[in-house]
Amino acid sequence: MSDSGKDAESLHLDRDWLRVTLASIGDPDAETLIKRLIDSEVRYRRLFETAKDGILILDARTGRITDANPFMSELLGYPHGDFLGRELWEIGLFGDRSENEAAVRKLQESGYIRYDRLPLESRTKRRVEVEMIANRYQENHDQVIQCNIRDITERGQMERKLQEQTVALAELHRRKDEFLAMLSHELRSPLAPIYNAVQLLRLQGTEDPLQHQARAIIERQVGQLTHLVDDLLEVSRITTGRIHLNRERLVLNGIVENAVETVRALIEQRRHRLEVSLSPNPIWLDADAARLEQVVVNLLTNAVKYTEDGGRISISVRQEGQEAILRVRDSGVGISPSLLPRIFDLFTQAERSLDRAQGGLGIGLSLVKQLVVDLHGGQVEVYSVLGRGSEFVVKLPIVSTSLPPAPPGAKEAKSPSDSSRRILVVDDNADTAQTLGMLMKASGHDVRIAHDGPFALEEALRFQPDVVLLDLGLPGMNGHEVARRVRRQATLRGVVLIALTGYGDETNRRLSAESGFDHHLVKPADFAKVQEIIANVKASL
Repeated sequence: MSDSGKDAESLHLDRDWLRVTLASIGDPDAETLIKRLIDSEVRYRRLFETAKDGILILDARTGRITDANPFMSELLGYPHGDFLGRELWEIGLFGDRSENEAAVRKLQESGYIRYDRLPLESRTKRRVEVEMIANRYQENHDQVIQCNIRDITERGQMERKLQEQTVALAELHRRKDEFLAMLSHELRSPLAPIYNAVQLLRLQGTEDPLQHQARAIIERQVGQLTHLVDDLLEVSRITTGRIHLNRERLVLNGIVENAVETVRALIEQRRHRLEVSLSPNPIWLDADAARLEQVVVNLLTNAVKYTEDGGRISISVRQEGQEAILRVRDSGVGISPSLLPRIFDLFTQAERSLDRAQGGLGIGLSLVKQLVVDLHGGQVEVYSVLGRGSEFVVKLPIVSTSLPPAPPGAKEAKSPSDSSRRILVVDDNADTAQTLGMLMKASGHDVRIAHDGPFALEEALRFQPDVVLLDLGLPGMNGHEVARRVRRQATLRGVVLIALTGYGDETNRRLSAESGFDHHLVKPADFAKVQEIIANVKASL
């Protein structure tokens, strides 16, 4: 007899049994109830037969298969009859009988089991991955187990492919960071001697108007290139959250003044009218001075880029309640409404045209948001009308307005009366070493130059310098090893070691400190900063 015939016979017997049972208790709706039950059984059987997931019915006592839907035959290639009487491990759902029996015991005890990933082998030895959910329940007078099986072979393949792509992207990201660091270093190497040469020209004091104009142009463009190199490195720091703060108590007015001086040459080049309005009283913040200055510089630079020549830029500092409010406003082109919601996203830029190619990498404002909001606990907002300028508002939490107590015995650093120092300049780039040496000599110092690690160490022992300006990437012996060996020499114990390098990330700063350096400056190093460090170095006896 066919399966459908068996089903009909079973339903017929059930119907007669139900009719007699219901009639015995005098239920006039027996026929209606029987019809509903038959319809329900038909619907269930139809779902069982047409389901696109595998369904196995097991005897809960023995764990043997009593029924399988057609999808299981399609999945594994077995005819329906080959499933009956088998245990799950015999069709490949578990590795062996013991695993199978353990699963059945758990179902007998808890009534539920789930496997997110099980291997399955078809009749033709094709490997299939499935997930299985099994439930134990009562059917008439028997306990049965229903296993719902879903083919996840394609999903598993996609997941593995995604994992492989994730690993590949992580490797690509690492290599990108290494490339940016190397690119930054390689770009800083030629920038350093150019910057030093410009400073040399500034020290001469004998420029005619044309020479002064040419030097100013070079100085501004070197500053622009340095800013672009810094932005390249900030990309990886932003995306990986590797920006760290060196907090201290500081006054916001001083930060703004320094930022204005940094951007002043660019403002003057574009003939902008700059209005600076500082707070009449000091506003104290707990912040990273360098990073906060970077915020202000980025906002001012952005205003300069998008304001026409001769336009207006204003910056103001005020205290409102427990917040410091910094406003930077310009009369420039403004920001389109479509761009405004994502103006702080990384790499976001306004549309460019040949007559308005403003430059930049689309990093500055994203960095402003991260530094202000994520790292300083503040807020940044932007207001703009296209064609009528923009206003950026930075809000930062203030701290106590009282001055922090000075440490015991602390005194203001004073420049020694004899300003001449013995200085050893070490760099494998001949132009960088020569121009930096010339700058030191022009400043009144006694200078020696070395171009590799071993000779630098020899020269240090002979010359006994007060200060060593030391590049890290040297042939023969790198700057870290030179510094470690210098620190082991008793006669060089008091020397001040200054790392001058193209690498400015946190890892390289930590490594230079561990090697014994007193200072870590990134090329091209601010000459005023170098002079400040040297001015506070005691001369050797």
